[in-house]
Amino acid sequence: MRAKFDQQLALLNEELITMGSLCESAIAASSKALTQGDVELASTVPFLSEQINQKEKDIQNLCLKLLLQQQPVAKDLRVISSALKMITDMERIGDQSADIAEIITTSHIQAPDDIMNIADMAQAAIKMVTDSIDAFVKKDTGLAKNVIEYDDVVDGYFDKIKLMLIDSLSHPETDGEFAIDLLMITKYYERIADHAANIADWVLFSITGVREGVN
Repeated sequence: MRAKFDQQLALLNEELITMGSLCESAIAASSKALTQGDVELASTVPFLSEQINQKEKDIQNLCLKLLLQQQPVAKDLRVISSALKMITDMERIGDQSADIAEIITTSHIQAPDDIMNIADMAQAAIKMVTDSIDAFVKKDTGLAKNVIEYDDVVDGYFDKIKLMLIDSLSHPETDGEFAIDLLMITKYYERIADHAANIADWVLFSITGVREGVN
């Protein structure tokens, strides 16, 4: 019985890794589409988001099967409950990557001259997502804690870009709608970083039974 349970836990681990990889692909595609002004690439992100949504349902079903058909001990319960929490954050990352892509496609955003700050913020958010998944795969509490701390870096980018865009709105030559679209995009990256920090927090809980209590 335990051997079968361990096999299902291993499958859960693989499914979480696959879902995390899809999230990385979605946010990376939205970021590249933004920096290159690539509407065609942006149009691929909703499909990735749909795959993430389906993977969330698959993992939910697997977790319920583990809970109902097996008799998990305390440590196993932590892993299963953490997985259920993590996939909620992953699903939101997919949704927000799709939201960024939608702005790019519907507003026909082309990469602005000052895109570098937003590109740097996007890369920082991608790093958090990647590292949070790696922390889970490697059961690395140190890496998980680093992800949580790195959220301050993304928040710093957001504050800087927000002030820059608000200031630009005071200039008559500024395209106000364009600036607001960019502000929305940066807000989505900030939220993605928050979800990555949440994932790292649940990784810590699955290993130690203690949460840092972020967000």
